[in-house]
Amino acid sequence: MIRRHLRIATALAATTAALAGITTAQAAPPEHRPKACPTLTIGQGWHADNKARLQSLMDEYGACGDGRGRRPVAVFDWDNTVIKNDVGDATMFWMLRNGRINAPYKNDWHTTSRYLTDDAAIALRQACPETNGALPTDKNTACADEILSVYADGGTTTGKAAFAGHDHRRMEPSYAWLAQLTRGRTAHQVQEFAAAARRENLAAPIGTKQRVGTKDVTGWVRYYDQQRDLIRALRRAGFDVWISSASPEPVVEVWARGVGIAPDRVIGIRNVTEHGRLTRHLKGCGTVADGDDSMITYIDGKRCWINQEVYGMQGAAAERVQPAERRPVFAAGDSDTDVSFLRDATALRLVINRNKAELMCRAYDDSDGRWLVNPMFIEPKKQQAAPYPCATTGYTYADGSSGPVLRGDGSVIEDQKDTVY
Repeated sequence: MIRRHLRIATALAATTAALAGITTAQAAPPEHRPKACPTLTIGQGWHADNKARLQSLMDEYGACGDGRGRRPVAVFDWDNTVIKNDVGDATMFWMLRNGRINAPYKNDWHTTSRYLTDDAAIALRQACPETNGALPTDKNTACADEILSVYADGGTTTGKAAFAGHDHRRMEPSYAWLAQLTRGRTAHQVQEFAAAARRENLAAPIGTKQRVGTKDVTGWVRYYDQQRDLIRALRRAGFDVWISSASPEPVVEVWARGVGIAPDRVIGIRNVTEHGRLTRHLKGCGTVADGDDSMITYIDGKRCWINQEVYGMQGAAAERVQPAERRPVFAAGDSDTDVSFLRDATALRLVINRNKAELMCRAYDDSDGRWLVNPMFIEPKKQQAAPYPCATTGYTYADGSSGPVLRGDGSVIEDQKDTVY
């Protein structure tokens, strides 16, 4: 509650400043800047002139610590943008290995997600014992395998769809499911689980696999030194740096401390709480009420949460693209999950190439000259052989169907060749 009040206060202060003629996109006049402004110190890993353009962004928009209160906003996705691999996955794997997932409410798996299919609910009920406590996934490999399959593959171990009926521009049910499976825990307990997973994954050598149930899954995570350096420099230059992630918020808070980002600048999937404990329901945004469980920090949902938490927008306004003064100056992401808030950034948009179709179509098209594409800093992907199908199936509609990727003016983006890898 205290953190929520602080966020609202911050947003109101930003709005007041904007009304006074000071916007988040403005830079301090050069004559008021210190001679030594923050600089990026790591050159290795940056493609072409990306480092130089990021430095120019800070020089142009940053206040360089002059205390004038003009704070341009920068927003980073977390998983595979600031770090290599996924902290939500790391936490889920740890919870399964250590038997920390509570049985569903009244042992009814449908209560864990409004989008869970009958096939998935039946498969989970058959694989996992009925209990009033934690499921024995540390010993019961069948239960661990079924939960892992639903979470990681979006289907049962027999190949049947696990989720259906959601808005594909607002919700990824498997991402939300991890947050929903923390039901009955406190946020502090989930942070402890995340911290334990963090210690293991940072200590494990690159390439490590771990056993969950009968499956071998990724067992390591690394911070990108280049992104740590960028976040450090942006903050020193006076940027208000935020994280927006489709992993559970308590989990991301633990990891974000490693790059100097405080919990009040982290936006992730949030559970509704009762009596200090997380429930199976999720917080809403914009026109979506708490407990409706239909929008998370995913594609258009990320835009909504940024508008709501960073800029104080409420209701339907939070779901819409805002004027430039109420949008981030800089954004960074790696996936179609991030495409809406990246498009909202007014100055530069950094894309870490993981071969995600819609995002790469927009980044390579670079219709306004503000997109930067960079290979992954650790184990970059090889060049995608075929062009991205921008003109035909690169875009995913709310109902899950595919179509062409359109520019802001409605024109179709041509298929794009993968050139930065």
